[in-house]
Amino acid sequence: MLKTFRKGGIHPPENKLSAGCPIIGIPQQEEYIVSLSQHIGAPAQCCVEKGDKVAKYQLIGKSSGFVSANIHSPVSGTVKKIDKYKNAFGFESLSVFIAPDGENREEKRPRTADEISGLSPEEIISIIDDAGIVGLGGATFPTKVKLTPPKNTPVDTLVINGAECEPYLTNDQQLMVEKPDEIITGVELLMRAINVNNACIAIESNKPDAIESLRKAAGANNGIEVIPLKVKYPQGGEKQLIDAVLGRQVPSGGLPASVGVVVQNVATAYAVKQAVVDGIPLVERIVTVTGPDLSHPGNYRVAIGTPLSAIISAAGGMPESTKKVILGGPMMGKAASNLNATTNKGTSGILVVPERYSMRETPENCVRCASCVSVCPMGLEPYLLAKLSQLKDYGRLEAERVMDCIECGSCSYICISHRPLLDHIRIGKAKTGAIIKSRKSK
Repeated sequence: MLKTFRKGGIHPPENKLSAGCPIIGIPQQEEYIVSLSQHIGAPAQCCVEKGDKVAKYQLIGKSSGFVSANIHSPVSGTVKKIDKYKNAFGFESLSVFIAPDGENREEKRPRTADEISGLSPEEIISIIDDAGIVGLGGATFPTKVKLTPPKNTPVDTLVINGAECEPYLTNDQQLMVEKPDEIITGVELLMRAINVNNACIAIESNKPDAIESLRKAAGANNGIEVIPLKVKYPQGGEKQLIDAVLGRQVPSGGLPASVGVVVQNVATAYAVKQAVVDGIPLVERIVTVTGPDLSHPGNYRVAIGTPLSAIISAAGGMPESTKKVILGGPMMGKAASNLNATTNKGTSGILVVPERYSMRETPENCVRCASCVSVCPMGLEPYLLAKLSQLKDYGRLEAERVMDCIECGSCSYICISHRPLLDHIRIGKAKTGAIIKSRKSK
């Protein structure tokens, strides 16, 4: 039997329209706008000035703390200005505006096999830190932080997330098909970084090409196992993945390291290989551009700082039927309010939604069916959390474990009364989290 997590879960239509589409690049843009705040944690500090000539891969934003990440130039060119710029959701951040010069001057240093074999765990983590690598599954948590768990929480297993359970998205799947050897190299480097002998690469069974590709690349390496999983959303959640693969349950408020596990995305493993072996920092990523009416859905190699509108144009242009554009997948993604905004390290997908699929049904009274409870992968009571959020009862929200919500959207998806459960829960969770943080700081 295929493995899966034990609580809840749903089975939305997969709609993998871009499955099997080879990864292709898009034309160079006239300008790249690179945000200095595209990761969880403190924004990077700008280390270039207007008028500076920069090389491709050159550091332009320096990590400003332990939970922060370096930012590098995706092209060679000239810094036109440094100014605030709104992201796709309307929030401003300091950004570096770069005009390419077409010379493709690069600043990188590949390492020899002897150099790589001689690296210590600390040196590997330092290279990953220097390269600005963050979690590429969407959370953008600085990878160096995950690779340095507290000393009192020993880690014995690395889990690589290749589930890609979100409908529509296929960027990880195609990366696994096209770059299996590089991913395995990245996995081996991550194993060395955290000093473990066991790694599991977890992939949902609807990706047989990726499973076969990585099994072949892993070969007889007894320390790396490729594990097919049952197709079920949200299989790619960290806690759900650990439960499915190892049968371990992360306690409420705990981190994967508390049960001896570090989880990394397959694209992150690939980025680690590029950083350590090729000397290339994180300046581009694979983005799925898709939608029911899009003429050329596919998987595109996109430089960080590329306008969203340019990527959609490369996929055939915006269909006339478009009503909404979602960044990420339809379950956990968010609607973009500004297509002049640019991509960042967390942009995994661009979903172009036609009007016929974009309108919500009118909410009705709760019928007490408890479907939202049965599908919650965290064992929560979404109907109650939503109501407590509306009542602004933040003390009760904390007691009912609102902070354990992974915001997967399963409750809203299953609700036969079309109630916006996750919307209310997100608001309550944000407020409760702020109260907890304020309390701890006193």
